[in-house]
Amino acid sequence: MVDYRTWDWETGEKRIDMNGWSQKFGWVEEPQASPDGEQVAAIVNVDEGEFTVCVNGEPWEGTYDKCWYLRFSPDGRLTAIVSEMGEWTLAVDGESWEKKFGYVWNTLFSPDGSGIAVAAQRDMNYCMVLNGIPWEQTFDNMNAFALSPDGTSTAASVQVASFGEAEVHKFQEGAFSAALNGKAWDSKFVNVWNMAISADGSRLAAEVRLNLYDYTIAVDGKPWEKIFACVWEPVISTQTGAVIAPVRVDGKWTLAQDGEVLWDSRFVQLWQQCFSPDGSRIAAVIASDFGRWTIAVDGQPWRSTFADLASDVRFSPDGSRLALTAKDGDQYVIAVDDRAWNTRFDMAWAPVFSPDGQLVAARVEKGGAYTIAVNDRLWDRRCQAAWDPVFSPAGDKILLKTVEDGRYYRRVLPVADLMG
Repeated sequence: MVDYRTWDWETGEKRIDMNGWSQKFGWVEEPQASPDGEQVAAIVNVDEGEFTVCVNGEPWEGTYDKCWYLRFSPDGRLTAIVSEMGEWTLAVDGESWEKKFGYVWNTLFSPDGSGIAVAAQRDMNYCMVLNGIPWEQTFDNMNAFALSPDGTSTAASVQVASFGEAEVHKFQEGAFSAALNGKAWDSKFVNVWNMAISADGSRLAAEVRLNLYDYTIAVDGKPWEKIFACVWEPVISTQTGAVIAPVRVDGKWTLAQDGEVLWDSRFVQLWQQCFSPDGSRIAAVIASDFGRWTIAVDGQPWRSTFADLASDVRFSPDGSRLALTAKDGDQYVIAVDDRAWNTRFDMAWAPVFSPDGQLVAARVEKGGAYTIAVNDRLWDRRCQAAWDPVFSPAGDKILLKTVEDGRYYRRVLPVADLMG
């Protein structure tokens, strides 16, 4: 993970005026702020068919035929997918990767930013590219991309056998597998979908379809012994290496671990499962009834339910508390420890815990403006744009990144200032 202690946590404000960018360039696309808030960047048009990236008011030296999907990595490097002379690659802090492709997409970052990966196509063959280095092996078809938590390994669902449009029997015999670092499993399946790589990049788990009716999870090419009516995306514990996945049993959903049903509880739906930081607890988004969403913790559902959505489940650093984003009707809400905040929003993003777990903050939209909420209290600023807040390592300050009246602001404020 990124070490926030190295950031500037001095209380105060830094400002970058973006109002002049639209006069300097043909047009300016949506801005992106760096994790530490020290930079704000946007893709800009410098001439007809000519694009670059502007960072804190200064453009990159290079220009491109096309430029899109501007994103900062967790360690603060700025990336963009770019086209140069009709070939595509990734530019990192203004330097393009040496290898060029027919197309690249789906930029992925490891939590510490050390690994940056994209999917790539060249001459109608597909592969993953990690830190500028493509797989040696390419495939006819590829999807469901993954990057390991340590940033060392990439994976994807790949087609390993060819079949024509009318060759249904070949499809049913199995033409898909999963590839880790370009090496496909020996086993083949009717379908392979979403996957997870272990913390050290050595193991791979994926959803697989064994035939037209049976589904399970395969780990390193070996399917679980038990089969199910359906499965969803697996997760691998960073602590124990256990593989957990939602599975459908007797018309309802529950959670399985390493091939055995883990929870006695059954639900109308279950997905987005996650481990607590120490790996001792598991939470998942569930539907307790049709159209009623909430979460279950170690198999026990919350009493609070929501009509349209439950998502972005987050454990506190010590694993004792839980928060999520929910939608009830046409409004969003943050819920913490089975209790929804009183304030409703037009939109709310993933909740963020303070280091001691006592505070919960979130980026929200209300009344056509963006702001920050902390423990159900709204900051008094109305902003044109905002990014997720970050608590200081000591938890007494909060970093806020916003755009107001065409100016980008980086503020470090005492949390007490937002609490009123």
